[in-house]
Amino acid sequence: MARTVSTNPLRDPRDRRLPRLPEPCALVVFGVTGDLAKKKLIPAVYDLANRGLLPPGFVLLGFARRDWEDQDFADLAREAAKEGSRTPFRDEVWDRLAGSLKFLSGAFDDDDAFDRLAQELRDLEASHGIQGNAAFYLSIPPPAFPTVLKQMERTQMASNEAAGGWRRVVVEKPFGHDLESARELNSLVDDVFSPGDVFRIDHYLGKETVQNLLALRFANTLFEPIWGSHFVDSVQITMAEDVGIGSRAGFYDETGAARDVLQNHLLQLLALTAMEEPVSFNADAIRTEKLKALRAISLPEDLARYAVRGQYEQGWLAGQRVKGYLDEANIPADSSTETYAGVRLGIETRRWAGVPFYLRTGKRLPRRVTEIAVSFKRAPHLPFDVTDTTELGHNQLVIRVQPDEGVTLRFGSKVPGSAMEVRDVAMDFLYGEAFTEGSPEAYERLILDVLIGDGTLFPNNDEVEASWRVIDPLEAYWRDTKPHPYRAGEWGPAAADEMLEADGRRWRRP
Repeated sequence: MARTVSTNPLRDPRDRRLPRLPEPCALVVFGVTGDLAKKKLIPAVYDLANRGLLPPGFVLLGFARRDWEDQDFADLAREAAKEGSRTPFRDEVWDRLAGSLKFLSGAFDDDDAFDRLAQELRDLEASHGIQGNAAFYLSIPPPAFPTVLKQMERTQMASNEAAGGWRRVVVEKPFGHDLESARELNSLVDDVFSPGDVFRIDHYLGKETVQNLLALRFANTLFEPIWGSHFVDSVQITMAEDVGIGSRAGFYDETGAARDVLQNHLLQLLALTAMEEPVSFNADAIRTEKLKALRAISLPEDLARYAVRGQYEQGWLAGQRVKGYLDEANIPADSSTETYAGVRLGIETRRWAGVPFYLRTGKRLPRRVTEIAVSFKRAPHLPFDVTDTTELGHNQLVIRVQPDEGVTLRFGSKVPGSAMEVRDVAMDFLYGEAFTEGSPEAYERLILDVLIGDGTLFPNNDEVEASWRVIDPLEAYWRDTKPHPYRAGEWGPAAADEMLEADGRRWRRP
């Protein structure tokens, strides 16, 4: 008798709609008492547990210098989960997770502490059944990376063979401060871990709308024929923040807007916008196409006109007077660090030749917004009177990454009435209205991908180095210049507006 094969897609193990569950494992967080762990990582772990996406054999192991016991860490984790989780806090979920919380006290240069950590992971194989699987999250300052990595190499914690399971490492940005340091960091990490076990995390790539950009482009025939220089006039990619530097003065004054945001977040968004269709939807295929786009980026010849940086001064924002950058705590009075960076880039491929990509990021701008705006060319001929189309602009497709996740399509439509008047209108797609499912937080998605071993949303070595090849010449040019001032609450310095005006364009006002 022939065996009946179920045609129910929910029974098909290849169906990617099924929940993806990791194998039993441990997540070791170095620097677990820091802000990132408390505000993002611990709440993300709780949300995964609340959604039933963690395996029964899961352990969250914190490592920090605090002289704590497991219960002290459990108390901190409970408060962090209650304050930062996106799903409802449920005591029964927490009670199950709390039994899997461990804490080890130690300094990064303490051999004994790392010996105890290695032994603890071995013990967890028996007590929690983690099967030798562990991911190490480096939620620590980049200067501490070498010490921690060498300790893991010394104790063989990074060895898949010695562990009898998989061992992975998560590296937070910044990935170096220039091309040379990025290469050194990449070399150091790859000496300790296998390249496929290294996850360089850029939380922007975990946002639902960023992933929807791929679906928008490659799951529809509507946009592909017009996605290129024949129809696209220009592309603007914006990441605006209304906040200042907060408590990050030391880090930010050494880094600046270009290294902090332009090098990673915005260039990754550019790569996803400009890449060709991958041969399949897997990590290697997507990374290959992103890398081609990054390597095709060209800088403008006239950097004085098309590369602008600024620094905010005191001004008014949301009805409150806010201090300038030089008045922030722990910022040197003569600092020339930029809080705004804007640049025009080109992509030297057949698809995009001649299309300018305008990227900008800044702090103390009027509102928090991240978006990709694709502006299309005007119709080559308009059979209307000039007065009929005075309020008609460019057709635009706007992908809103945050905060109002969705897509807007702007096009011309006739105004009701007896006269022929054409004006821009908008059609909006909002995630919150179109779907009943809540979007997972970016760290929730990315931590799950690390535990599963899916590197699709993580830049690899070549992508990081290709990005620095774009940023290093900008930094070299800006090194001998002063940033243009702009008031808090404005959309950046006047020079940024002049940059687009020189091309007969203007910035979109979100």
